[in-house]
Amino acid sequence: MACDGYSHMKVLVLQHVDVEHPGTFRDCFREDGVPWDVVHLDRGDGIPELAAYDCMLVMGGPQDVWEEDAHPWLVPEKAAIRRFVTELQRPFLGICLGHQLLADALGGTVAPGTPEVGVMTIAQTPAGRSDALLSGLPDPMAVLQWHGAEVTALPADATLLASSADCRVQAFRVGPHAYGLQCHVEVGADMVDEWAAIPAYAASLRQALGEDGLARMRRDVDERQSALRTDARTLYRNLRELVVDRLRNEMGD
Repeated sequence: MACDGYSHMKVLVLQHVDVEHPGTFRDCFREDGVPWDVVHLDRGDGIPELAAYDCMLVMGGPQDVWEEDAHPWLVPEKAAIRRFVTELQRPFLGICLGHQLLADALGGTVAPGTPEVGVMTIAQTPAGRSDALLSGLPDPMAVLQWHGAEVTALPADATLLASSADCRVQAFRVGPHAYGLQCHVEVGADMVDEWAAIPAYAASLRQALGEDGLARMRRDVDERQSALRTDARTLYRNLRELVVDRLRNEMGD
């Protein structure tokens, strides 16, 4: 059977809180007719058979990778990430917490770091400027940051793709098509208020930007909304092509 489009592509999304979902990527899925299944790990959902999926997205959340006692589902989640990336070798994208989980699951290190909260810029490394996932994205690029932990040591054989002034590991790749992004481009205008309703996020917002931090964040994201959507769509298209290329190669074997 020939891979004549995106109808053969099926995506698994792992979420850790309702409001940290694929955002703009959902519009892209709908436009392409790409089916996706969501696993709400924080609600106790089980992880399905991974072989049924061509791509995995792991989203952000207020949890930290080392909180396995408080969130026991982190253990099977990390095992699923390892299997998807190392055994199945299928395209993977982790965002924020998902980025940190990828690093941790594959032997890297995650620890508290300098908090980054607000619209900031990241810059690509030389490797990033020739990477397929980042192709066509601005460099430097304005992104939304909202994190206090960071990847402090990359897994073996990982490639650093982008950094910021306060966080060295903003993007990395492991193998041909497993990626972590510390920052957000998928965020829609309504997601700022939804995230600010999470107590841990609200506290970090006040600490970083002051009592008027939410208003400032809304304004900055509103001003960048068109560019964020464009960048998210570019990122999605690049990821989609990685998936489709793998499917074509698999069906040609």
